[in-house]
Amino acid sequence: MNGPWDVRSDCTPGCAAHALPPLPATDVVRRSAGFAHRVRRALTDGARLAEPPRLRAHAGALLDALGIRLDGPPPGAGALTCPGGGPGTLLVVNHISWLDIPALLAVEPVTVLAKREVGGWPVVGGLARRAGTHFIDRTNPRQLPYVVRELAELLGSGRSVAVFPQATTWCTVDRGAFRRATFQAALDAGAPVRPVTVAYTQQGLPSTVAAFCGEDTFLASLRRVLAARALTVRVTAHPALTTAGRGPGLDRRELAALAARAVLGGRPAGRVASGGVPAGPVAAPVRGAPAHV
Repeated sequence: MNGPWDVRSDCTPGCAAHALPPLPATDVVRRSAGFAHRVRRALTDGARLAEPPRLRAHAGALLDALGIRLDGPPPGAGALTCPGGGPGTLLVVNHISWLDIPALLAVEPVTVLAKREVGGWPVVGGLARRAGTHFIDRTNPRQLPYVVRELAELLGSGRSVAVFPQATTWCTVDRGAFRRATFQAALDAGAPVRPVTVAYTQQGLPSTVAAFCGEDTFLASLRRVLAARALTVRVTAHPALTTAGRGPGLDRRELAALAARAVLGGRPAGRVASGGVPAGPVAAPVRGAPAHV
């Protein structure tokens, strides 16, 4: 536990498992070389890496080098965010792996809010810093009001931000709960909230091989991913939740519950009408959502 913002997960490195036989060593070596090459190319871009087209291209290239297929909305502007001249979109995403971040950025580059420790991770840390990630110190509870205010200002300026409100990683989609603080920023800015589900499969089979949980190390996780056969990351964008012109019944608790229902249950929650009541139909669960490990 790093601080009072942390959440204890019962997922461990033992949860991570291949759903298909791992690739032979020769294929793993070839992937490793390709991944290292792509990382070097991204890092040599320096500050230019934060430019949306470059960021999206580099994120997609990293996934491709790892042999990961991206299944989601067509990449480009508006794929995850809500276009318009108003506030940016708060993307709230479940958290399974360090791969969640490049998967999101490969669909649509947005600002990512991440814990400070991510900045020190091998490979991912350097890329995250150059990509303009905002890091927060979860060991200091006094920073929370400032983080919420800064997030509201970013959203109010028109920038879209992705957050992981579970505050830790879980091995499957349907685990954990959402912390509510970041939802207050959306309410303060009148920004829409876009629930997003990230899930991993291998040839359509639920897979936890990408899970990065507990005392796992980045290098151990990377080795598993490099050996994963036919790994797909599915990014599902659910209908946005409207906060502008909200009724008195919609607070951050209700907003977090609606978003969690969509993300963790794999069911679109529909638009939030005045008073915090979801409007519109609720779809069936996402096919292929992993079960518990």
